[in-house]
Amino acid sequence: MRILTIIPARYASTRFPGKPLVDIGGKPMIIRVVERALAVCPDVVVATDDERIFTTVTERGYRAVMTSPDHQSGTERCLEAYQVLGEPADVLINLQG
Repeated sequence: MRILTIIPARYASTRFPGKPLVDIGGKPMIIRVVERALAVCPDVVVATDDERIFTTVTERGYRAVMTSPDHQSGTERCLEAYQVLGEPADVLINLQG
């Protein structure tokens, strides 16, 4: 059984712009989230519309997918990422915080 975790991440959030890249104890928050997710699910992808987030994730060897900036929700972003990946999964986890 394949379980895929997708983490939607936006830089332009209205409540906390730049939140995924905020440094927490020497690491960007998005990296901490990816590492925590990988501790329980070996297949994790970040879905983002921001090059800074994409680069931060991929430069550390983690997976990321660029998505449209026009989504109304993180769930829509996860769906696009899943479709772009084209990799079937039995279970899809939408990890938001």
